[in-house]
Amino acid sequence: MTDTEVLIAGAGPVGLTAALELSRRQVPCRLVDRLDGRLPYAKAVGIQPRTLEIWDRMGVARAALDAAVPMLGQLTYVNGGEQPRLDLSLPEQVPYGFAALPQYDTERILEEAVARYGTRIERGTELVSFTQDADGVTSALRNRAGEETEVRSRFLIGCDGAHSVVRKTLGLSFEGGALPEEYMLADVEVDWDLPAGYTVRSMHRADDGEVDDLLVCIPLPGRCRYRMSMLVPPELSPREQADGSDAVAHGLESGRAPGLEHIQAVIDRLSPRTTTASAMRWSSVFRISHRLVDRYGDGRVFVAGDAAHIHPPTGAQGMNTGIQDACNLAWKLALVANGTARQTLPASYDAERRPVGEEVVGRTLRHAAHGVQADPEDAATVMMREAQLLIAYPDGPLTEPDPSPGPGPAPGDRAPDCGGLMDAIAAFPLRLHDLLRERDHVLLLYADSSDGAKGFPELAEGAEELAHGRLLTYCVLPEQVDAGHVVTLPVLRDCGGEFRSQYASDGPTAFLVRPDGHLSARVSPADAGTLAAALRRVFAA
Repeated sequence: MTDTEVLIAGAGPVGLTAALELSRRQVPCRLVDRLDGRLPYAKAVGIQPRTLEIWDRMGVARAALDAAVPMLGQLTYVNGGEQPRLDLSLPEQVPYGFAALPQYDTERILEEAVARYGTRIERGTELVSFTQDADGVTSALRNRAGEETEVRSRFLIGCDGAHSVVRKTLGLSFEGGALPEEYMLADVEVDWDLPAGYTVRSMHRADDGEVDDLLVCIPLPGRCRYRMSMLVPPELSPREQADGSDAVAHGLESGRAPGLEHIQAVIDRLSPRTTTASAMRWSSVFRISHRLVDRYGDGRVFVAGDAAHIHPPTGAQGMNTGIQDACNLAWKLALVANGTARQTLPASYDAERRPVGEEVVGRTLRHAAHGVQADPEDAATVMMREAQLLIAYPDGPLTEPDPSPGPGPAPGDRAPDCGGLMDAIAAFPLRLHDLLRERDHVLLLYADSSDGAKGFPELAEGAEELAHGRLLTYCVLPEQVDAGHVVTLPVLRDCGGEFRSQYASDGPTAFLVRPDGHLSARVSPADAGTLAAALRRVFAA
């Protein structure tokens, strides 16, 4: 007998994402957090375009856009000299740009969305221990009064940060190290006239070329408001941890908060404009480690976000990677919970996400030491990677190989967006990602002729049966193709040819899109056998 399907430890952005994905699929979950409320700190602030796509599918992108400010690029200064401006540009088919949003607003938006489905954070409650068996997980929770209760769940997700109880109890290794530098963080306002929406990076290089002084200012919502980071001065220099029981030193520290005078001293040295900092909302010292677990889970227990990977904040990759961890895991647990998935489906979480965490840790370390220029790819590829739009699972256990690969997205890739799709009733064009919003699996069937679409209704019927009804099919046809053979399916017209161009479709082709927006399969010519094999990787017989 279980008290809930999934227990989630930690109600930061990662835990809230997992709770939202489960709750909107009607999977009961409990979300506990040891804190009594959201912390008013603008810790993780960068929101990547890929995260906004994920939030779009979850129905919260609009709320995030309303609260965020755009990130347009970076202004760089070295020893007082202005360097070429970096503009954050992406292909026009990418629906979202880069954004900045304080972490407390991210948590507020996700918490409000979770509450709409009846799930609320159990504040002042922490996970202290757990055991698992073949049928579930038994967890001990302690509230602020010190009272302990026992909770039985089918699964447990540890989103409980760098000092994760879940990770330690599972005995997962957390190999890595710590960077020698420490940074001050502060949320302040300045009165300079630099263009809004641009990160300001000002540094001083010594005679040997090494950076010995640094100021990074990330724009936040508000008038000339920035989250600033800079090296710690000698009077706030590192101290040994009083408690050596946990070797992981990562994140904000208490007890050594810089004063406004410390922030102003760095601004006086490095700011490209003479300016005065004011209205400081908070400040802290930040320590950085780089670590990665050896496994993202064991049995019915999993870790996500900082509990699984920590690394330099370069490029705002950490929280975004954790949010995508949670999305990847939660849709799989939801299908298992409702009885439609293979019981082995959750094991694919480690296979897909651990390589992503490994790549992010390695890349952010390179960039922290040598800058983005440490990667040899062309600028467009570097930008797409920083936007997390190149994450793919080509060799993942849920990906059906394409026997004749060609141009266009391959199995495992992110399903690209495109515009110009017309519905017979709607008087306005749709984007493909509009159709994926708040869906589970989606099957896209494309044909460039009426004869090519003949077998689509039977193909869709068989696929929906294999997916236990948790799949929606759309038929995409050029304007001039007769839809008489597919009258039983929703039909979208590829009026501008964007779908055909983006997906490099030539002849009858089936594209199977997963709940997280990645392609499970590209089947051309569309045939029932290959499509069925892809669906059986996920769904039970």
